[in-house]
Parts: sequence; C-alpha cells; structure tokens
Amino acid sequence: MCALVFSILMATPSAEAKPVEFNGGVLNEYVYEEVFFLTGYPITFSGKATVTEKENKGQLTSTYRFTLASKAGDKLTRSVVYVSDIDKRADKGQTTAQTSVKSFSEKVTIGKNLTYTLDDYQFSQGAVSDNRPASDYYSGNIVGRKIYKVANKAYKTEELINVHVSGRNMGYENFWGATETQIIDYEIVSNERSAFVTSKVSDSKSRTLQYEAHDPSLSSFTGGHAVISKSTMIGEYTYDIPYGEGKGVVHLSQKNVPKIERLIVPKFRDVAKHWAKDDIERLYSLGVFDEKSQFFSPNTPMKRYQFTVGVLKAVDIRVLEQPKKSKVPKKAIFNDLNVKDPDYLFIESAVEKGIITGVTPDEFKPNSPVTRVQAVAILIRALGMEGRAPSPGYRTNYVDNNKIPPWGKDSVYVATELGLIYGDEKNRFNPNAPLTRAQSAALLVRFLDFLESDLKQNYRDDMLFFE
Repeated sequence: MCALVFSILMATPSAEAKPVEFNGGVLNEYVYEEVFFLTGYPITFSGKATVTEKENKGQLTSTYRFTLASKAGDKLTRSVVYVSDIDKRADKGQTTAQTSVKSFSEKVTIGKNLTYTLDDYQFSQGAVSDNRPASDYYSGNIVGRKIYKVANKAYKTEELINVHVSGRNMGYENFWGATETQIIDYEIVSNERSAFVTSKVSDSKSRTLQYEAHDPSLSSFTGGHAVISKSTMIGEYTYDIPYGEGKGVVHLSQKNVPKIERLIVPKFRDVAKHWAKDDIERLYSLGVFDEKSQFFSPNTPMKRYQFTVGVLKAVDIRVLEQPKKSKVPKKAIFNDLNVKDPDYLFIESAVEKGIITGVTPDEFKPNSPVTRVQAVAILIRALGMEGRAPSPGYRTNYVDNNKIPPWGKDSVYVATELGLIYGDEKNRFNPNAPLTRAQSAALLVRFLDFLESDLKQNYRDDMLFFE
C-alpha cells in the first residue's frame, strides 16, 4: 500500500492528540515510524517528521515534512501542505473544517533501481467539532486518491499505481486528556491487480493524579499529589496483498517520556480518618477547593456557589476561564451575587454557557446547599451529554424516579449510565437531598476519572482491539 501519510491539527498543544497525517504512522519526541506497502511487501521506515501549523483569518495551513529510511537503507522523503477552511459557529457551539491539499511531493527509493514518485494527490476531509464546556468532541470523514509513477532502472520500465483512500477519524479533547483514533482503508491498484491495507492509529494524551508518599517522619507533611502527563501513540496495519506478501499484520507503538508536576500539599486536620479523605485532598491539591482554614468540614452542606466554581476549576474549562475583560461588570447577572467576588466571572460564564441557572430569574441563591440533582445537572451539562437521554416518557431505574424534577431527569439518566452516580441501599436517588462537602468531592473525582480514563477507553480501546 502507499506510504501512509499522517496529519496533526494542534490548536491546543498542551492537550491536543492527533495521528501524524494519513499514513498510519506513530511517533514520540525522538522518532517517527510508518509502513510502506507499494512494493507488495511491508517496509518499515523511521526517521524525522516535523509538523508546522499556522492559522490566519479562518484558514489553517498544516505542513508535514518527513525524512525517513528503512533498515536496508531505502529512503522516503515527503512534504505535504494541507489547507483547512475553519467555520466557527458560536451560535451553534460547533466548528466545521474542510481540508484539501495545497502542495505535495513524495519520493521513495528502494535499493538502487526502484523509485516511487507521487505524481498526483487528490484529498478531501470534512470534520465537525461539538464544542462543549468540559470537552470537545469531533468526527471527520476522509477520501482521496494518490497516483505514483514507478520507475525500474534495471528493466527500464515505468508504470502507474493508484491508491484509493477512504476513512474516518473521531476524537475528544479536554484539559485532562485527548484522544483521536483514525481508521483508513487503502486500495492499491496496479496492472489490474488490487491489494488492500487498513491502518488504525490512535494518539492519546492524558493527565492523571498520583499520590506520592513522603517517607521521613520528621516532616510537616506525610505526602502529596502529582499530575502525571503521558502521551502514547499506537498503530496497526492489516494487509492483504495477493500478488506479494499475502495477508498479515504490523503493529507500531511509541510513547513520550512522562512529565511530572508536583502539587500543593493539603493539611486539613479534620479529614484524617474520613472516608472521603483521598478525594478531598486530591481536589485541594488541584486548587478546586481553595480553603484558607485547616478544617474542611466534610459533613457540612456544599453551597451552590462553591460547587459551581469548583466544577469549572476541576476541569480547567477552556471556554469558561476567567474572561479577559478590561472592566469588571457593573451589575451582577443575579441580585444576590457580588461582581467584586474573585470567582464571580466563573459563575457568569457558567450561566452564559447553560451549565447552571438561577433558582429564580433574579436570584442565584449562592449560599443554598447544592442538591444532588442540581450537582448532576451541572456536570452533565458541562459534558454536553444531556441530549443523550432517551426520548421523553422514559423512566430511570431509581425507585423514586417520580421525585426527579423534569429539568434534571435527562442528566440523572446519563450520569447513571456513565457510572458517575448511584442509588442508595434502597436504590433511591434522593434528588432533592443536599450534598455534603465530602460527597461533592467524591462526585467531582468520579467526574475527573471519567475525563481522564473513560473517554480514552471509549475512543481508543473500544475501537482498536489490538493493544
């Protein structure tokens, strides 16, 4: 099959995950690898790959350059420039992109006599991104055709090879992780013979919290947390070349060196033996609970204001960061909020994005306890998944289903399906019961675990069965 090409769109380098162009290749910070099939048998090339991107007036230009070699000394050089027209629909909360090839060159030299030169490259990709507050979700479709001129100096012959390309990609991106999985089929046609190759490649980046013990006993603290940032790219080629190698599978994998960031150490005096100790300390280390006291008061009610701000800080929501305004608003959006509060703009942004509403049109009730159904609705709206509930008329499996208010029922259903919430020992949801600060911590940690691990499982491991 043709040398697969790889492309990356890196709008947010800290979290972005993208396979390298459209050739099924994988890379880390040192080396890039891909497999070439046009000869009729797989040849693994490795070497240097560089990606540069520039966005201007709604157009993204992505340039890929490859300088690769095989163990036998074969050479592959490639330079491709893609242009993507970006249409950001803020009114719909979505972004679409249409990508085509602007320029290309590729040459593969096998031994002393055989060369493959890319003569024509037609390509189109359409993609849509649903930009939700806590995470972006996107999907795309790919079609293309490549025509290679094949020259054999020894036999003084030339022929054309057509490579038909079709595929799809899907992914997500949030502060805690990003994964894109790309599946592409290639049909290689030469001299009325056909071969087939499928590449599956997935790039995943993740941030996870890890506890680090502090062994000396004569210390002001016993341990703390660290954020571990990891990046892994895995790939698989399956091929069927009747006139050459036959059928087979090739696996590739590359990992980046993890990065470690130590966090502040919690020193609460009233959680040492509490069931939610680990959850509370994790969130405090992240700055989600910005407590000034040595006492967390885990069994007291969590306030609506604190919980909403805590959710936004927990996920480091990009579109809900403190707006860069030159002036503080003169009037709060609710009568019982203070624009001078350091976290006020978090609340205003959360309301603007539809994550939370006031208790009345004029009041937010910031100091009222957040109820279970309110908390769940905030989290699911942040994910943008409330629309994944069944058509109206359905029932949840909780025995107190009828007590769940209509405005929160979709969120309760989805949160249960995602494993974020559970019923009590009698399978009651207790929608109007207030959450304690400890229960809020446990719920937020499960939410972060979903962003860290469950999405990656769904977008990579559930689709690629070869890791």
